[in-house]
Amino acid sequence: MSPSRVTWRAVARQFVAFFGVGLVAAVVHYGLLVSLVEGYGLDPVQATLAGYVAGGLVSYLMNRRMTYGSDRPHREAGWRFAVVALVGFGLTWLAMAALVRGGGLPYLPAQIATTGIVLVWSFLAHKFFTFREPPAIVP
Repeated sequence: MSPSRVTWRAVARQFVAFFGVGLVAAVVHYGLLVSLVEGYGLDPVQATLAGYVAGGLVSYLMNRRMTYGSDRPHREAGWRFAVVALVGFGLTWLAMAALVRGGGLPYLPAQIATTGIVLVWSFLAHKFFTFREPPAIVP
C-alpha cells in the first residue's frame, strides 16, 4: 500500500468523523436558531450567530478527541479553535446576510448553504492549524 493511499484514507476517516461531529453540532446550532426565530421572533442572522457559538462549543470538545485525537493542550488548541471559529463566524454572517437579506432566500435553505461553506473551511483549518501536532523539537 502506498503512503499517499494511507494518507488519503486517514484524511477520509477524519472527514467522516468531522462530518458526524458536525451533525451533532448542527443539531445544537439549528435547534437554537429555529427556537430563537420561531419562538422568540429574533432576526435569523442574529439567531444563527448564537447557534453558531453553541454548536462551536460542542464541535471543539468532540473534534478534539473523536476526529483529530489531539493531545495539544487546551491553552494551545483553544485559542487556535477560537481563531478558526471567528473566521467561520464571519463567513456565517456574510453568507447568511447575503442569502437572506440580499438574496431573499428563506433562512433555513440559506443556513444549509452556509453550513456547507463553513464545513470545508473548518475541516481544513482545524486539521492543519488547530489540532495539528506541534513540530518535534530536535536537540
